[in-house]
Amino acid sequence: MTAGYLGLMPIAPGTFGTLAGVGIYLLVSPYPVIYWVITAFVIVSGIWGSGKAESNIFHSKDSPEIVIDEVAGFLVSMAFFQRSDGYIYVIVGFLFFRLFDIWKPWPIKKLQSLPGGWGIMLDDLLAGLYTNIVLLTLYYFISHYWQ
Repeated sequence: MTAGYLGLMPIAPGTFGTLAGVGIYLLVSPYPVIYWVITAFVIVSGIWGSGKAESNIFHSKDSPEIVIDEVAGFLVSMAFFQRSDGYIYVIVGFLFFRLFDIWKPWPIKKLQSLPGGWGIMLDDLLAGLYTNIVLLTLYYFISHYWQ
């Protein structure tokens, strides 16, 4: 749940967890079926495992050491994009995901109050969905009006 111990970084563990998501994205985005399987696995195992880690290992609500939610959220952010679309989308996706994850606009913050792994994961998955909507909108305008 610490994404290869990145969650144990003394500063900005969520940012480092998101970078783990970037790495996974860059490795598997050329293979859409593998991308979706890995994304689904990270989400399902994250809901189960982060709830267990919260109660049995870290003994605190949404412990900052748990960063599997950032990995999953970034993978959702980049759904429907491939490296061939350009690295600018990876950079903008990273920035917007971190913005939404930290800012927690409605109803993201409310989702954090859900119990266990659901509260840990769903807020980041919604932040990823918000980011994906921003990226798809940006892609639409660039592809239709910028050329």
